Amino acid sequence: MNGTAETATPAVATAPPAREPAHVPLAHVVRGGLIEGVHHGSVVVLGADGSVEFQAGDIEAAFYPRSALKPVQAVGLLRAGLRLDGELLALTAASHSGEARHLAGARHILRRAGLTEDALRSVPDLPYGAEQREEWLRRGLGPSRLAQNCSGKHAAMLMTARARGWPLRDYTDPDHPLQRAIAGTVAELTGQEIAQVTIDGCGAPLFAVSLHGLTRAVAQLAAAAPDTPEGRVAHAVREHPEMASGTDRDVARLMRAVPGLLAKDGFEGVQVAALPDGRAIGVKIADGGDRARMPVAAAALARCGVAPEVLAGFASTPVIGGGMTVGTLRAAGALVGP
Repeated sequence: MNGTAETATPAVATAPPAREPAHVPLAHVVRGGLIEGVHHGSVVVLGADGSVEFQAGDIEAAFYPRSALKPVQAVGLLRAGLRLDGELLALTAASHSGEARHLAGARHILRRAGLTEDALRSVPDLPYGAEQREEWLRRGLGPSRLAQNCSGKHAAMLMTARARGWPLRDYTDPDHPLQRAIAGTVAELTGQEIAQVTIDGCGAPLFAVSLHGLTRAVAQLAAAAPDTPEGRVAHAVREHPEMASGTDRDVARLMRAVPGLLAKDGFEGVQVAALPDGRAIGVKIADGGDRARMPVAAAALARCGVAPEVLAGFASTPVIGGGMTVGTLRAAGALVGP
């Protein structure tokens, strides 16, 4: 929509098409010198000017970003009135492991809103981190709304709704003013209308966009001025990557390894990452297999100019046979070409 300089809003294209994505081979599982398995998917690499420098598969079909959309949703919450920074803002954009600091952070956000965990509408679950889940079970604990990996986002949604005087009980309803505000931010930053709305695993609304649009949005966060909502989210996640994920999670290690990188993973094989100058990558693994996500993302980041030695620990995973390494899972096809 056009207008004066004071009222102009960014252009938003029509929604991406809902179709069966034309994914292509992106990763090979090699055992004993033979290709044992192939992971298909789609990948996009954006230059600093936002242009598509590389693409494979179908980057324009509508898909669900899952938790990779959380940093964009966090921007929507800040715009709607959320007052958080630092590690608590990182937790707002997190798929956390359920560590003590994550649970304490979510409780802190709720206390600041004058609420308890009873107000959460996140689906009860066990902690996402394997170590945390085992300890949880050893203590005889069951599924909890607070332990669910999206509880930071849900607590921040409640805090925002309380600050605006909006209803709390139905804050996850797609027609709630909070969710409409978040949807508006998603459309603006991705540059396209939302193709479809459904419910994510945590119970909050999930918005379908394209892989290209999602990557474009994350690039804008990474390159934003520090005093903007976009820049505040990017800074919080970069400064507190373990709060936005968990101790020794691959996405946290990747952000520590690549200075200035903003990265977020999502269920069903989604990964986005962006450098401070706006170079960015987006990955979707077709079968949702998490094991292919990081090797493909590393190959895409190499196309952004990140040094191979920095990415060496992320570029492949060993294939084990009889307790020995007998192969590797690595990016393949055009992704690793010139």
